[in-house]
Amino acid sequence: MKFEIVPVTPFAQNCTVLWCEETRRAAVVDPGGDVERIAAALERHGLTLERILLTHGHLDHVGGTVEMRERYGVPVEGPQEEDRFWLDGLPRQAQMFGFPHTDAFLPDRWLNDGDTVTVGNATLAVIHTPGHTPGHVVFFHEPSRLALVGDVLFAGSIGRTDFPKGDYQTLIASIKQRLFPLGDDVAFIPGHGPMSTFGDERIDNPFVSGRAG
Repeated sequence: MKFEIVPVTPFAQNCTVLWCEETRRAAVVDPGGDVERIAAALERHGLTLERILLTHGHLDHVGGTVEMRERYGVPVEGPQEEDRFWLDGLPRQAQMFGFPHTDAFLPDRWLNDGDTVTVGNATLAVIHTPGHTPGHVVFFHEPSRLALVGDVLFAGSIGRTDFPKGDYQTLIASIKQRLFPLGDDVAFIPGHGPMSTFGDERIDNPFVSGRAG
């Protein structure tokens, strides 16, 4: 499994182009905007886009979804359905944050814990990780020891929980009970900032390390 991180939007959100080396078929995870930049990455690597994957419904993660779905004619999968209210409220989110108007939409498939998604010949597990948003999901490719965690966990920090239906204790439980058991060697792509590993965060992250209160 190969990937390229494509920062998009003024929030420098880590959109990820993820592809199967055998088939050159790809998924785009969290196309928050700047669709031309994402399209250029697909073209640069000679990839065929087959689906769009969403970790959660915040504007900087989904703002380019409608344009990409129309441009490539591919299905949208995720997040979990409890994030429907975020997708329904996209026009309001865009207005609040000064983004271009963004139409509300629904995915072609809601995802639930234990589901799988495919990218070419590769299969990724879907893990429901509420807390930042109630319908947040994480994508995990076990053979590559790679997780795409959206805004659940960052290098040295965690996702915000002061948005509607966010919850701090739920988020901490998602990290400690759903992500860390996958293994210290798992590298993760967060929604913002540099990559890290679950092992490094278990030791050094002040919110979820053994020293955390």
